[in-house]
Amino acid sequence: MTLTQDEIDAMLKAMPEQSSQSEQEKVVVSEPTFSELDNTTGSESAQQNAQGLNPKLDLLYDLQLVLSIELGRTTMMIRDILRLTRGSVVEFDKLVSEPVDVLVNGRKIAEGEVVVIDKHFGIRITSLVDPSDRLRSLRR
Repeated sequence: MTLTQDEIDAMLKAMPEQSSQSEQEKVVVSEPTFSELDNTTGSESAQQNAQGLNPKLDLLYDLQLVLSIELGRTTMMIRDILRLTRGSVVEFDKLVSEPVDVLVNGRKIAEGEVVVIDKHFGIRITSLVDPSDRLRSLRR
């Protein structure tokens, strides 16, 4: 159905007058207020978060996640796995000088080098995965 301009004008004139009501019902709009921005840089903000200074993340600080270190990978036949004995050596795909992967819940978040601290192994973090790459890996 197509209406002409004259028909539209006639319909508008036939409608009850509402302008007097809308003038009485004025909406009051107040001036917006904004909180002050802090002057901390990104690294300072990250340090504050790491120290537990961000109250929005307090609930997350007590979550336990599985952290694992991947020295390397290899593929083996079942018969070769069944032949493993005490003293067997399994060769990985990484060299001794290559960094090891630091995984949280199976997702790579960093690379590091193996260190020995008082007869215990440890990892010195050498590089972190870019946060945008970490978010992309969560979507998979």
